[in-house]
Amino acid sequence: MTPAPAVSTAPIGIFDSGVGGLSILRHIRAQLPHEQLLYVADSGFAPYGDKPEQIVAARSLSIAQFLVARGAKALVVACNSATVAAIKVLREHYPDMPIVGVEPGLKPAAAASRSGKVGVLATDMTLRGAKFLALREQVSAATGVQFLLQPCVGLVDQIELGNLGAPEIEALLTRFITPLLEDGADTIVLGCTHYPLVRATIEQVIAAATTAPVTLIDTGDAVARQLARLLGQANLLRSEGGVTKVAGFTSASISALGAAFANLAGVTAPVVQVGFPVPTAAAFPAQD
Repeated sequence: MTPAPAVSTAPIGIFDSGVGGLSILRHIRAQLPHEQLLYVADSGFAPYGDKPEQIVAARSLSIAQFLVARGAKALVVACNSATVAAIKVLREHYPDMPIVGVEPGLKPAAAASRSGKVGVLATDMTLRGAKFLALREQVSAATGVQFLLQPCVGLVDQIELGNLGAPEIEALLTRFITPLLEDGADTIVLGCTHYPLVRATIEQVIAAATTAPVTLIDTGDAVARQLARLLGQANLLRSEGGVTKVAGFTSASISALGAAFANLAGVTAPVVQVGFPVPTAAAFPAQD
């Protein structure tokens, strides 16, 4: 399926399992100030990281179709788990559309590490994904860096509740980060788009555990730069036309996403509640 030809004034579609993709939206707004943005927070189906890949792929395809039907000229899969599960399928369905996914920044982390040990915080789905595992092996072979993988079960759920300073979040981060530091990691990859939203707490946990400098790797800026590059190549980049406008869609609470826009992205945006089919494995068989 190929969407109708887009013009440069058409919007960019961005989606995530919830509010985590707002960390990507912030970078896109900064780098592409004239673009119109449609953001889907699938909070009613979150988190993606604990669901089977084929289920997340089916859900992602439904959301992509929703955004394309509203004129999206490009798609940003602002979720590591959805990228693992669905990026190949989305590109097969929309071969002529710029589609950008996110993946943990292993290469910049390896370059930044002095100890040769890098911690990776991510969902279980991301860490088990074939794409991630292949990238880890490639970077390790090229650099000799050891990647210490830490699945962060429950962290996305807590961030979705909206109280980013909650003691439950600090407790989870302490449990996940402390072993990485004890094992010698001097660089930590934030391998889920939700995690930059609690960066201040991450830094507090690190400061309480060690006096040594620790580098945090967030790939949001790189995602925005890749989007700008692809839009430019396709002659879809909007270089003028006013300030970015954002419209939001959520499968959960309208007020919660509205508050997240204001508190996490610094924007006021209209929000509409939408529903997507609840996929089953039979509806979307595993791909070869």
